[in-house]
Amino acid sequence: MDGKKRIKLKSCCSSGGGGGDGDGGSSGAYDTVWECVIPYVQDARDREAVSVVCRRWYEIDRITRKHVTIALCYTATPQRLSRRFPQLESLKLKGKPRASMFNLIPEDWGGFVTPWVEEIVRSFGRMKVLHLRRMIVKDSDLELLATSTGKVLEVLRLDKCSGFSTDGLLRIGRLCRNLRSLFMEECSIIENDGEWLHELALNNTILENLNFYMTDLMKIASGDLELIARRCPSLVSMKISDCDISDLIGFFRAATSLEEFGGGSFSEPPGQVGEGVFNEQLERYAPVVFPPKLCRLGLTYLGKAEMPIVYPVASRLTKLDLLYALLDTEGHCLLLQRCPNLEILETRNVIGDRGLEVLAQSCKSMKRLRIERGADEQDMEDEEGVVSQRGLIALAQGCLLLEYLAVYVSDITNASLECMGAHSKNLRDFRLVLLDREERITDLPLDNGVRSLLMGCHKLRRFALYLRPGGLTDVGLGYIGKYSPNVRWMLLGYIGESDQGLLEFSRGCPSLQKLEMRGCCFSERALAVAALQLTALRYLWVQGYRASGNGRDLLTMVRPNWNIELIPSRQVYVQDQDGEKIMVEHPAHILAYYSLAGPRTDFPATVKPLDPNNFLDL
Repeated sequence: MDGKKRIKLKSCCSSGGGGGDGDGGSSGAYDTVWECVIPYVQDARDREAVSVVCRRWYEIDRITRKHVTIALCYTATPQRLSRRFPQLESLKLKGKPRASMFNLIPEDWGGFVTPWVEEIVRSFGRMKVLHLRRMIVKDSDLELLATSTGKVLEVLRLDKCSGFSTDGLLRIGRLCRNLRSLFMEECSIIENDGEWLHELALNNTILENLNFYMTDLMKIASGDLELIARRCPSLVSMKISDCDISDLIGFFRAATSLEEFGGGSFSEPPGQVGEGVFNEQLERYAPVVFPPKLCRLGLTYLGKAEMPIVYPVASRLTKLDLLYALLDTEGHCLLLQRCPNLEILETRNVIGDRGLEVLAQSCKSMKRLRIERGADEQDMEDEEGVVSQRGLIALAQGCLLLEYLAVYVSDITNASLECMGAHSKNLRDFRLVLLDREERITDLPLDNGVRSLLMGCHKLRRFALYLRPGGLTDVGLGYIGKYSPNVRWMLLGYIGESDQGLLEFSRGCPSLQKLEMRGCCFSERALAVAALQLTALRYLWVQGYRASGNGRDLLTMVRPNWNIELIPSRQVYVQDQDGEKIMVEHPAHILAYYSLAGPRTDFPATVKPLDPNNFLDL
């Protein structure tokens, strides 16, 4: 629903229909109609517009709302949620900031799910779907969920969560017998044993989706996977941790409805073996036959020696995950030209410009492309394995249906961004990171290219640009503000030249709700003023800025229901390329967000709330 329609909704109660609080004779019938219509309104923004029309519609929304997403767990309290929407059946709850995925947030920052689970058990007896993202989940939380909601819970998504073990999963597998989806991708799980998977196999017959991909769960019995496939005829997706593909022949034979498989492993790392071992690998994995409906695939450590097992299904693949494959540029080219129906591809920049040219020629249905940074170590990547303006231009001209692009590039030009603006008319999410691999970049700053991209891609809702000093001037930053009318989330790194550029940027972006920035030159005062000028802003995260020392210049940003937290600069240990621990300096952070709950009470020592009262005597 667009803005004009929402405005019409808000004014309808004052029209002849006599809605809400009116006393017109037709108000009863009018309310009855809307009581039937409003439950079918699913979009959260449309629901929000409905709820502010009048008190009656507010109440209808209250008792009919089935799903809520809370983008940060500290923006509301569990009790407030249950009072506002007592009939919820689905909840998505996010904890730690997105930066925690890159180890930029202290491990003890917060995001505990316990008070939310307690309220779910107490107030939401019909909770069928629970999605937790980047939260700290304890075994006791899982046990409480299993014992109290096990009969109704159908979907449990633990997305990049931590704090629990296989003991908690054992309870879920044993008691949640109506579970259709169990998702734990990229979770940090303490593995005590593999009994949880056996219990799940014994107690569930309706499972459709099981995902423990990219976890450290190694005590996985292939027999349990096969038992799940035999007992659950509706199983359509399975993504697992390391388990040799040759041990899954029985599973693939039994999983006749399977449409997606991810994970597994191969016993011999390919790419560094002789011809004899190459043939041995072919022989070992020749019996592997994928299910007839499989169309989404991601094999860990896939190399050239194992590629022939993919060829029989390549023509029907719509999704391919090569992020953890061991293919060089040539391997990518050989495989992609066999995948004419591919819509989603995830890989590393080893795909190279040549791989992107093959993709553009062969995969005309491509909609989502994610190209992550590959290995930095010398001799670890193919010498062709760099992505530059050449690959982006080929992609823009060849894949006209592209909706999502996230890419790490080694070189870039304004012309390549202009080409994307001219051809990528369906692009809704664009994310570009310029690597520091090359000393000289062909064409900086990117002001004109960014302007053309934003002017041409009218459907953009999410935008990320991570460059290097000199990559974008204040003029270019102003262009981002001016030509991003519909962008709601933005990540900006190492852009702009001065506070003036940030202030000019903040005069635009009327729809921007979430802004993240790294490595920029802006002062605290400019950040505070910008936050006030961005009228739709609900969340601000900044790492690396010109700090005042005590945060005093951030007081300009203080307002009701606006929490401001500071993480001072700190020294942390990280692993270098040789695996050695080295100490690095993490710059200071600012985290500010809209909240109906007030300041949170579980601050760790690494986080300092900004309290205006501390400055009264200064």
